Amino acid sequence: MTRFVTGLVLAAGGSSRLGRPKQLLPYGERTLLGHVVATACGSCPFDQLVIALGGSAAEVSAAVDLNGADVVVNESYGEGCSSSIVAALEVVDPACDVLVLMLGDQPGVSGAAVVSLLAGIGSAPVAVCRYEDGPGHPFAFGRSVFGELAELHGDKGVWKLLDRHADAVVEVPVPGRVPPDVDTWADYEAVLAAAGLPVPKEVVHGI
Repeated sequence: MTRFVTGLVLAAGGSSRLGRPKQLLPYGERTLLGHVVATACGSCPFDQLVIALGGSAAEVSAAVDLNGADVVVNESYGEGCSSSIVAALEVVDPACDVLVLMLGDQPGVSGAAVVSLLAGIGSAPVAVCRYEDGPGHPFAFGRSVFGELAELHGDKGVWKLLDRHADAVVEVPVPGRVPPDVDTWADYEAVLAAAGLPVPKEVVHGI
């Protein structure tokens, strides 16, 4: 049976700790978000791609190639990432069977991890990647929990949902450690180091 899979990239953060839009930080030849979107478009078997923007939405839209994606602007992004999931569900295709959640500031996630996740979820309501140092994104959700996703609140809403379904969550083995995401300048430098990339000269630390 062929499943309809929607990928959702969460990229609505206000980057308050960085002082500039983290979505647009350089990452190789692209931006941080641009790399994640390129992975989602080029390496993941998605039938639909939804991207949730919020902070600096106009600037991000102008700088990142979002062609082919359904873009949602979450005006309530300050209420946490759960609000972006709720907003995005409004444009998720009615035919969607599985929703894969990716973070727009986690460029170390590979298409192979998403493929493994989709192969492992089976008929379970939720699947997560099990890295060498613990569980992490991306996550996959079956249609049976879409109603619960629509009622999430706060930054930790997804993790609370995982706790509620703890006995039914499938953990899919993925090699390596949990790919770091970016909230601070130290995080950004760690993400670059993990990818073997130098800190770009045009990026002034902390400014």
